[in-house]
Amino acid sequence: MSITVTGTIQHRDIGTGAWALVTNEGTTYEILRGADKSLLKSGQHAKVTGQIRKDVMTTAMIGPVLEVKSFELM
Repeated sequence: MSITVTGTIQHRDIGTGAWALVTNEGTTYEILRGADKSLLKSGQHAKVTGQIRKDVMTTAMIGPVLEVKSFELM
């Protein structure tokens, strides 16, 4: 199932580091590794479309894992 969320990109210094998207409503999604590097800039605002991956676990465990399919920088 595809979702679209808008928020701010953040880098979290947990373990080897993790990227997150924090929505305007305060929900945190962990961005699955392998996302486009032009998205991964801390403080950047973006509208992201992707899929929640319930079959993936991470060491950061900061929120549901979001596999980014496309994004639009705001």
